Amino acid sequence: MDFERPFKVFAGTQSRYLGEKICSKLGCPLGDCSVSRFADGEFVVSFEESVRGCDVFLIQSTFAPLDNLMELLLMVDAAKRASAHRIIAVMPYFGWARQDRKDKPRVPIGAKLVADMLSVAGIDRLVTMDLHADQIQGFFNIPVDHIYGSLVLMPYVAELGLDNLVIAAPDVGASKRAAAFSKRLNAPLVLCNKTRARANVVESIQIIGDVSDKNVVIVDDLVDTAGTITTAANEMKKAGARSVRAVASHGIMSDPASQRIDESELEEIVFTDSITPCSKCKKVKYISIACKLAKAIESIESNKSLSSLVDFEMDSLIKN
Repeated sequence: MDFERPFKVFAGTQSRYLGEKICSKLGCPLGDCSVSRFADGEFVVSFEESVRGCDVFLIQSTFAPLDNLMELLLMVDAAKRASAHRIIAVMPYFGWARQDRKDKPRVPIGAKLVADMLSVAGIDRLVTMDLHADQIQGFFNIPVDHIYGSLVLMPYVAELGLDNLVIAAPDVGASKRAAAFSKRLNAPLVLCNKTRARANVVESIQIIGDVSDKNVVIVDDLVDTAGTITTAANEMKKAGARSVRAVASHGIMSDPASQRIDESELEEIVFTDSITPCSKCKKVKYISIACKLAKAIESIESNKSLSSLVDFEMDSLIKN
């Protein structure tokens, strides 16, 4: 495809696997970028080719958050100082998104801080996927393209051909996302009421709705330690569910997630590859989001609409 201005795609260390897939879809080479480290852990980023006058796409999910966010910030600064025309950060997984508000006194709003850091570093646009809280888009004063993992996850669920299908939200925060699946798949919606003892520790889950003799698919945006999703699956199985599966955009899979999933009633759990696939759990599957991210880059470069990627209510989702 011909574009008005040359563009180049680079990837951070932990997202190079995804950058290669995206470039394969775009039909262009992945840009040459190196990272050198000092003995004390400090590192420096260097573009090994000219980016002057180019639109530069920097692909980097910020998980694990610290090094990957700092590497992305250094890449942005390097591109700006090398006279790139525009700098577009492609962050399939946006770290710190769970810190989107003050939920108690004397705590930071981490997502806003990250947004400010990226803006000050010099990005002109952000492409991200399934933010933990949609309002994070408003933390930026630049265009934000927020695409959805449902673009690949919903067709997967549809192709399973499950009868007596029920869509479940593991907590209130996932209800909007689950409701969209419910509407498009013409399946009833079940909600879970979750209480936490503390971060990453689920105290109890109550099921609101009927799952008896149903094939349940739990829908969420991310799975960290898998406490919520496995507890919900186990409770649904106790309530008479015929089978329980789960889909989520981001597979963080911190310990002991794999063990919990292995020992749970889940038949399978499906993620996109927004974060480097790392789980060796036999129940975990991955579907690539690279084709959708490549389409987003094409649309930005050719000044075409991204509505087919960012509209969660599109009618043609399952057909396409």
